[in-house]
Amino acid sequence: MGAGKTAIGRRLAARLGVPFVDADHEIEAAAGMSVSEIFTRFGEPAFRAGERKVIARLLGGPPVVLATGGGAFVDPETRAAIREKALSVWMKVDLPVLVRRVSHRSERPLLAKGDPAAILAELAAKRDPFYAEADVIVACRDEPPDQTTTRVLNAMLGHRPPLGVTVRLGARSYRIAIGAGLLDRAGALAVPVMPRRRAVVIADQAVHTLHGARFEAALAATGIEGRTILVPPGEGSKGFSTLTEVIGRMLTSGIDRKTTVFALGGGVIGDLAGFAAAIALRGLPFIQVPTTLLAQVDSSVGGKTGINTEHGKNLVGAFHQPRLVLCDTTTLATLPPRELRAGYAEVVKYGLIDDPAFFAWCEATGAALLAGDAELQAEAVRRACLAKARVVEADEREEKAEGGRALLNLGHTFAHALEAEAGYDGRTLLHGEAVGIGLALAFRFSARLGLCELEDAERVAAHLAACGIASSLRETNRRWSAERLIGHMRKDKKAETGSLTFILVRGIGQAFISRDVAEDELRAFLAEEGAA
Repeated sequence: MGAGKTAIGRRLAARLGVPFVDADHEIEAAAGMSVSEIFTRFGEPAFRAGERKVIARLLGGPPVVLATGGGAFVDPETRAAIREKALSVWMKVDLPVLVRRVSHRSERPLLAKGDPAAILAELAAKRDPFYAEADVIVACRDEPPDQTTTRVLNAMLGHRPPLGVTVRLGARSYRIAIGAGLLDRAGALAVPVMPRRRAVVIADQAVHTLHGARFEAALAATGIEGRTILVPPGEGSKGFSTLTEVIGRMLTSGIDRKTTVFALGGGVIGDLAGFAAAIALRGLPFIQVPTTLLAQVDSSVGGKTGINTEHGKNLVGAFHQPRLVLCDTTTLATLPPRELRAGYAEVVKYGLIDDPAFFAWCEATGAALLAGDAELQAEAVRRACLAKARVVEADEREEKAEGGRALLNLGHTFAHALEAEAGYDGRTLLHGEAVGIGLALAFRFSARLGLCELEDAERVAAHLAACGIASSLRETNRRWSAERLIGHMRKDKKAETGSLTFILVRGIGQAFISRDVAEDELRAFLAEEGAA
């Protein structure tokens, strides 16, 4: 109250050429009495019920500029309806300005029982966390109304809702939000899917240094309370010892079944935090906030969580779908070029599985994307997430005998073996780098077996090379043992009854599952590729 909704709303409506509607006036017309009389005779609950109905009716009508009462947006039903059907604007005014504006207004029922400054301060403390969920927030000052109207209009016109991809899994469906600056909106975007405003943030230490303050401020602005648990960066944190420590600290902090776990970082943090959320108290709500290209396009989507063991990668884990994935593409600008290139290998993978047109798009745009083109990066994330969502919806738990989710492992049988042999040492190979080599090997192996044309394999290797991504064992400057690599492949999750399982190809965009790969053929191929 006192922010100037009516004065600014009328001017805004005139500029936009639509009617202005004041919700309080509509309520008074419907009730045949003033807002003050409704409060006096029936109480605030009755007023809010009527307000809810009136606003729902107005939202279902033609376009208008609607000024709601100060308490309307606090109501969860009204807030949800506005979120679905309107663009919401919070005119945020400093408390002293509000006090000066409303102190002498006798018609305000909430101010009739005491000191306006104290009452407004109490209202702000209660309401601001809800107001912070608005789509657009404009800091308003004491200035001519036309200037404020211009600033509100410019903020509205500058608003860009995030790109959205929905993973449709019935009651466990969730949204992937993709766009610039989403860390600053994290609380507003997360609150609608949280059981209550309490959280544990599990964050990569290096990522937290870069983005933690912004992220935690965004949660606090919407009244989300909790603590942050920092985890050392690197694949070495994705193991039992770190998992045990993280869960211990979560339990010490007093989590309950309605505490939401946020994962802030790359794929390691997403897998670790997701697994912790899956098993702590037999399952906690979980939100992914991936900050690397690899995590945004792959590991944060689909609900696979887990840790590594000495026996192999991701051999202990659970399917635990997030309630939301927030992909802030501005975080990609802070990635070292090597990590950006590594993540790009997972982007390329989606075109190679079943979308030749997407691979052609990668060939045309990959260099610019890796050079920092933010729009291309966002589009790559969107298209990759669409591709993965489609596969996950059809085969959530990787149970189909043919096709299905297993195809997402194109290149990964080779990649996981390389990572395991390197001891998950990020200095030797990042996961995405191993995937890049694995993609090229999968195509060359398919060509050797007569399944696809050698030209397709050469085209894949050429694109990876053009993007600065290794496509052969020789480029790693390390000697590999064919027998040891095959030994790791025998322990791969996809292996069945001791036989090797590979995702092979009949061409670009034509991946399939092969469960009858002969070890002698594989051994000879690895030798040709330079393995000892």
